[in-house]
Amino acid sequence: MAMLEIKDIEVYYGMIQAIKGISFEVNEGEVIALIGANGAGKTTTLHTITGLLSPKKGSVLFEGTDITKIPAHKIVSLGMAHVPEGRRVFADLTVYENLKMGAYTRKDKEETEGTLSMVYERFPRLKERKNQLAGTLSGGEQQMLAMGRALMSKPKIIVMDEPSMGLSPILVNQIFEIIEEVNKSGTTVLLVEQNAKKALSIADRAYVLETGKIVLEGDAKELMNDDSIKKAYLGE
Repeated sequence: MAMLEIKDIEVYYGMIQAIKGISFEVNEGEVIALIGANGAGKTTTLHTITGLLSPKKGSVLFEGTDITKIPAHKIVSLGMAHVPEGRRVFADLTVYENLKMGAYTRKDKEETEGTLSMVYERFPRLKERKNQLAGTLSGGEQQMLAMGRALMSKPKIIVMDEPSMGLSPILVNQIFEIIEEVNKSGTTVLLVEQNAKKALSIADRAYVLETGKIVLEGDAKELMNDDSIKKAYLGE
């Protein structure tokens, strides 16, 4: 059984259909990439999975449980964390307070402290700046904070929306290394990413979205060598 199953979801914004009956699955331990041009429906898909949007049709199953109608905050406590596009850190809270917010669904204080130590280990910059207001961090640091905050909920799966957006090439490499580390330590990853080359280089499998439909799917390394993908998304 797949960890996450998306079955025939259709999503509308008013009269406009953004997602046109897509189905895909994510197995435990995988890194899955969703790639596609701007406006293809990638963010809408993630928002539907994490409970921020409701599909008109179809269902989302997480570990065999239908979560389609479950509110977003309850989905977090089931073991799914969302790193939103644009980072969305709490600008007026400190780094430490932002990280604590990520653990709001957890009751185990001692274990939460252990997770905090792990996050600081993975992101030493956050430890250095733990008393700094999040709004004063650089873009790269805010991205690290958004990822650290998501990890504080101790998720089984982490859903990431455009983690490399607006970052320098050096920071992009760093963020992708961290995503690989997070996955190797046992967290499943669903990744939406404009930088298709980077996403495919770390993914196991990938799905290509075009105007609300999945038009291609398969092994990430094979898709990287697909001529139509090279032309459309890899600038080759």
